[in-house]
Amino acid sequence: MGRTRAFDRDAALEQALEQFWQNGYEATSIAGLTAAMGINPPSLYAAFGDKRRLFTEAVARYQQTHGAFSVRALEQEPTARQGVERLLREAAAVYTDSAHPPGCLIISAGVNTADPGVVAELRGHRDQAKRAIEERIEQDVAAGRLPPETDASGLAVYVAAVIQGMSSQARDGASRTDLEAVAALAMRAWP
Repeated sequence: MGRTRAFDRDAALEQALEQFWQNGYEATSIAGLTAAMGINPPSLYAAFGDKRRLFTEAVARYQQTHGAFSVRALEQEPTARQGVERLLREAAAVYTDSAHPPGCLIISAGVNTADPGVVAELRGHRDQAKRAIEERIEQDVAAGRLPPETDASGLAVYVAAVIQGMSSQARDGASRTDLEAVAALAMRAWP
């Protein structure tokens, strides 16, 4: 008969998420994780498997919580332009919120990472987000809300590049006001 877990798994996962977000995958050690999570290594392995599986679970938690604003913006706004504009404004707020590490976990956690699985996992999330933007733009082209010659793929890559840059700027200390200005400037390129 197994022993009952003596810690709050969700709270521990949130602490792990913050460690990966702050330090990236590579620089986050098991010792750092267990200290932040308030558990010992055997408990980490029993509850989450290994560092790699814990990271994947932390990324999923991030997508469902801190990173969920992007999906909501694209789904809830009536046009691609309004969705992207909201996405950029909300990124400015989320990326600079002092309640958690700056920037975006999906963008920054794989920097300087040697693990090809981590690199591919994070690239997959970024590609999926870029594709969602592109599909929203394509819908507006088909509906006549954007000119027929609009390069949906190019525009989606542009928006993704702006978002990635905003994340890096936030990690370098840019303020919400700074990033809101970037968002406003980026929208001037909208067809």
